[in-house]
Amino acid sequence: MGWKSIHRWLGLTVGTLAVVLGITGALLAVDPVDQAWQAPAAEPGLTVAVLAERVTNTVADAAEIRRLPSGAIVVYSFAGEQPRASYVDPADGRALGTWQASTLPRWVKNLHRSLLVGDAGRWGAAGTALAMGVLCASALVLLLRRMGGWRRLTGRVRGTLAQRIHVVAGRVVLAVLCLTSITGLTMSASTLGLVELDVRAEPEVLSVATGQADVPASQFAALQGIAVADLRKLTLPSATDPEDTWKITTAQGQGWIDRHSGRMLAWQDATWAQRIHGWAVVLHTGNAAWPWAVVLGLAGASVLLFWLSGAVIWWQARGQAPRITGNAPLAQADVLVFVASEGGSTWGFAQTLHDALAQGGHRVHTGALEDFRTTPAARQVFVLAATYGDGQAPTHAGHALDRIARLAAGTVPVTVLGFGDRQFPAFCAFAVALEQTLRQRGWPALLPLECIHQQSSQQFALWGRALSQALGEPLALEHVPRLPHTVALRLTARKDYPGATGQPASVLRFAWPAGSLGRRHGLARFAAGDLVGIVPPGSGVPRYYSLASGSQDGFLEICVRLMPGGLCSTHLLGLKAGDTITAFIRPNPAFALPRGRRPVLLIGAGSGVAPLAGFIRRNEARRPMHLYFGGRDPARDFYFGDDLQQWLGDGRLASLQTAFSRIADGGGYVQDALRRDAERVRGLVAQGALVRVCGSRAMATDVARTLDALLAPLQLGVSALKDEERYAEDVF
Repeated sequence: MGWKSIHRWLGLTVGTLAVVLGITGALLAVDPVDQAWQAPAAEPGLTVAVLAERVTNTVADAAEIRRLPSGAIVVYSFAGEQPRASYVDPADGRALGTWQASTLPRWVKNLHRSLLVGDAGRWGAAGTALAMGVLCASALVLLLRRMGGWRRLTGRVRGTLAQRIHVVAGRVVLAVLCLTSITGLTMSASTLGLVELDVRAEPEVLSVATGQADVPASQFAALQGIAVADLRKLTLPSATDPEDTWKITTAQGQGWIDRHSGRMLAWQDATWAQRIHGWAVVLHTGNAAWPWAVVLGLAGASVLLFWLSGAVIWWQARGQAPRITGNAPLAQADVLVFVASEGGSTWGFAQTLHDALAQGGHRVHTGALEDFRTTPAARQVFVLAATYGDGQAPTHAGHALDRIARLAAGTVPVTVLGFGDRQFPAFCAFAVALEQTLRQRGWPALLPLECIHQQSSQQFALWGRALSQALGEPLALEHVPRLPHTVALRLTARKDYPGATGQPASVLRFAWPAGSLGRRHGLARFAAGDLVGIVPPGSGVPRYYSLASGSQDGFLEICVRLMPGGLCSTHLLGLKAGDTITAFIRPNPAFALPRGRRPVLLIGAGSGVAPLAGFIRRNEARRPMHLYFGGRDPARDFYFGDDLQQWLGDGRLASLQTAFSRIADGGGYVQDALRRDAERVRGLVAQGALVRVCGSRAMATDVARTLDALLAPLQLGVSALKDEERYAEDVF
């Protein structure tokens, strides 16, 4: 069982008890804060000897003086036969008011310590603390894997809302929760009798009368060297027993003092078990440090947030769990398909490949990559591998690469197909590592490595055609992904552009049913740069378009250019006002702009300017944004041109540089505009500017090469900017 499985199942099972302990712990953290405000603490440097003198002079029948963890001083005494406890002012020993052990209901403490079921509950609470420790350890491993190591631990978190909440909260409070788990176990060990704090017997000591007047407490030599800050408890001798002694307990140990002379009769140092237990109490409860109690209270409350977000993540992943139908037994299959998938979507592609091969008469077995092997019956092996985090293998296949590297090469061809996202620096890095390892070990391949961007069904179909030719048999890979819930969007306005090469385009604006979508599907918000998936009539395969607006704008806007033979673009450009489309939102957090005042370089060509226009539209804070736009003819494809001029005038856009390649003196391509503005580009990047690039893959590649050359004097390049999470692409 891997770390991910351990984390998931412990969280789902023991997590309920952990929520109870976390919430009750948060409530109990109120007590140290409340105590800290109840009464004054002793002044620095005050000795126990002076405090004892002040208290005995003002409080009749004082029996015991305690210093609470909050620093307040409490004296226990008797009013006749009635015991009482009072706060005292250490400056003069005067009683200030009645002290109560806690204002919280007793059952809250019992629920936290024993789950209200006595000793069995104490064992349950200890077991939950142990499980929390394992959860914290597994969380740290998974967090480092997800973020790409210690150096990237504080980087921006990508993923669904639940995933971002889970990870960000983990980075903030994971260390605190781990500490509370360890200290809770430490305290439980003594409560359950597993560890004896002190097995020593008290010494047999008595006060000895000297016949002279008793020394005042302020002159007790044994107490003059002990600061009140170290005091835990001082027990006064009985007024009726001349042989009774004073007893003092401090963090360092305990001692017995002659009541007549003030001389220390015996002293026992605190054991290591007592010292460790004392620190555990402070760190677990926040006693003696109310600011720490506030931290503990917030950390305890966060357990509920972890459990809820973790349950959502599990439920979402559950819907993507692999269910391969028609799976042949491994030993009988002539085609083996092995899958590495973090979120589950790659299994859908594997099912499509599985079904297509089975329809061609093959017996196909599909399984997880960690089970990679060949059999005597196998004639072809395919590996469908997604990349996770900063180039790592999906969690379940974490050791698959090492295992494959140790296997002796066989004669069966092994073909690798990678899945990833070009917006991440390590695009398909795990698939590349698999390919290199297999070839270095001597495994043959039917086809070279191919990498699929953003789960493109079109790319997968093209790979299927190449596979069909290589196998010499008909094979059609028509992958139809499972779609999320869709909504109908109504076209309200459009602006048409003729296009420079006979490919017209339009900026289409749709009404956004924010209320209904939010209630029905839990996605009431979207932002510029996110993607809208549009399902054209007669097709189950969505096409994705970058959004030029956010939900705060009250509408959804995209830029669509007619693609020859394009089913979706033809459908969209044929729409009239009032027509509807079927669509859904897919977040694109990797391309989003983080908040702040750092300048932004926006580089786009053609319809790729759409999400960049959306960023500018929402720039009410007038953050410095500089747009470099490339087109062919300003009269035919200067998309959002009027809007850009307006935003330039009102300060949302700081500068606009254009390049048009099909007119005289148009300035060439967008990378030429960057070269002409090299000094300012370098200056902005040196100031920490973020860079966002949107357009065709060829354009993005040329822009990256240009920026590498321009930034060389700064010893920077696109790769370094990606590592710093300052550079992102949205390419098509």
